[in-house]
Amino acid sequence: MLEKNSHVMEQLMNTEERILNSSDLSEREVFLLRRTFEIAQEAKESGNHPFGCLLADKEGNILMEMGNREVTDHGDCTAHAETLLMRYASQKYTRDQLKDLIFYSCAEPCAMCSGALYWGNIRKVVYAGSEASLKELTGNDPRNPTLNMPCRIVFAAGQKEIEVIGPVADLEKEFLKIQENYWNPSKTKNR
Repeated sequence: MLEKNSHVMEQLMNTEERILNSSDLSEREVFLLRRTFEIAQEAKESGNHPFGCLLADKEGNILMEMGNREVTDHGDCTAHAETLLMRYASQKYTRDQLKDLIFYSCAEPCAMCSGALYWGNIRKVVYAGSEASLKELTGNDPRNPTLNMPCRIVFAAGQKEIEVIGPVADLEKEFLKIQENYWNPSKTKNR
């Protein structure tokens, strides 16, 4: 058992993040990521945390969109945009259909949302802002106790190949602008 666990840990540590720029993506992928920023802004304006995502087919047609609803869903801590979208998508599409769709998010999916994507059978994830950059920005704000858990690590612990594209440096800056003045940037540790 220990030998198997050490092999898994080695695999997890070798998950590679390649930082991209929008010039590395297609025009449609950039458009779709920027649409997730608009969804995040809409969520923020409705009183929710500023996150948004969407599901598209291989041609880039938007099939579903979702903003964060933690606040307006009466404090439901699982009402992250990504988890909600997967909840609805898994009711509309089969697991076989979901594996051919592409998930776009303004931010790197957290551990919970990565789990929802994994169980939903998504095989390609594209995101703009990294979890690490978000954690740096949000500090110890209790509304977003961000984990230092890249989605690649969560996916690597599973049994499926999931392509991950992100972060996208120039688009990450746009994403972080939406986050400004929302979080308490205190740098003291949560206890």
